[in-house]
Amino acid sequence: MQQTMLQNWAGNLTYSTQHLHRPDSVPAVQQLVKELPHLRVLGTRHCFNNIADSTENLVSLEQMNQVIALDRDAGTVTVGGGINYGQLCTYLHTNGFALHNLASLPHIAVAGACATATHGSGSGNGNLATAVAALEMVTASGETVTLSREKDGHRFYGTVVGLGGAGVITQLTLDIIPSFSIQQNLYEHLPFTQLESRLETIFSSAYSVSLFTDWKSRTFNQVWLKQRVENGTQLEMPDRFFGAVPATEALHPIGGLSAAHCTEQLGVPGPWHERLPHFRMNFTPSSGEELQSEYFVSLDDGYDALLAIDQIREHIAPLLLISEIRTIDADLFWISPCYKQPSLAIHFTWQRNWPAVQQVLPLIEAQLAPFRARPHWGKLFTMAPERIAGLYSKLPAFRQLLQEYDPEGKFRNAFMNKYIFL
Repeated sequence: MQQTMLQNWAGNLTYSTQHLHRPDSVPAVQQLVKELPHLRVLGTRHCFNNIADSTENLVSLEQMNQVIALDRDAGTVTVGGGINYGQLCTYLHTNGFALHNLASLPHIAVAGACATATHGSGSGNGNLATAVAALEMVTASGETVTLSREKDGHRFYGTVVGLGGAGVITQLTLDIIPSFSIQQNLYEHLPFTQLESRLETIFSSAYSVSLFTDWKSRTFNQVWLKQRVENGTQLEMPDRFFGAVPATEALHPIGGLSAAHCTEQLGVPGPWHERLPHFRMNFTPSSGEELQSEYFVSLDDGYDALLAIDQIREHIAPLLLISEIRTIDADLFWISPCYKQPSLAIHFTWQRNWPAVQQVLPLIEAQLAPFRARPHWGKLFTMAPERIAGLYSKLPAFRQLLQEYDPEGKFRNAFMNKYIFL
């Protein structure tokens, strides 16, 4: 156990306890769970709200970061609950395999990313949790439970995106595919109006597509296209992309910042894990001087939702570092923002000025209310718990499932009590 002041990655949250436990095995986790009355599991602390906070005990599985088994025939890899994507991707690529997608930062924990429905981009790509084939967790009684997609149906889909509420995830088994190459091309100055009748065409034009805007005008500053290529053969790219022009130098999503830490661009093919994230794996950010929010709407409502945000851009732009627009395929996880609907995600990276951002978020949420926008569980939002509850038809079943695994509320905290057990 360590006694120290603990903060999240961005530095906007100081955790409510200094009691941090670092078990190094499943039996050690079981013992902790049996002994401690209340606890929450920390991943790599990339959440911007208090979803992982505890007033009593925090548990880190960073010592349980091993690759446990690679099953080439089944196309799966089993990993410890503390592994991050940087560690796993290096191993997989060395052995000729890949994951289907990655988030923009490769430094995040696999278990934490899956538990909060974190995602990459690509209209044909589900969020990161869709790679989970099975999991092992320690429930409130200290017993281990194993669930699989194949055998456990609704319990599996209710638990994978579980917000840390069902137990301590000690192992994950993930679907893997043969390793592949990606080339990344950037374009600049995509007119907003191009999305009116071509939104789905634009977002399905590459394996992964991201649009960046500062909301200062009706233009997307940058388009990031991540295209699969065979045998490292470079694809010829058009000299226009729906009116946008090719970038002539490497770019950072935030205008004016150095692209040194970004993954390689300008169409140079490279391994999947060195192109799908926006930032290099060998660059580990020590902190992020930023705040983040994100909202998901149905892909069918994507253009109208963007128009609604554009109507209040004068409130957004002064506080914004950059905004990223991505698409994610539907999934079956009960409280995933993409549950049964292909989605468009509108992401905001803010200056670290919470009092001002806190005033703008309700304006954004009001504009997106007609589209039943769902916030990212691990980022900042101000929506009322009752409103969020109305967006998730499976929330009552999810609540019941958590109560079965944790009848005394050992894994609950203020966030869970507010938004799940309201």
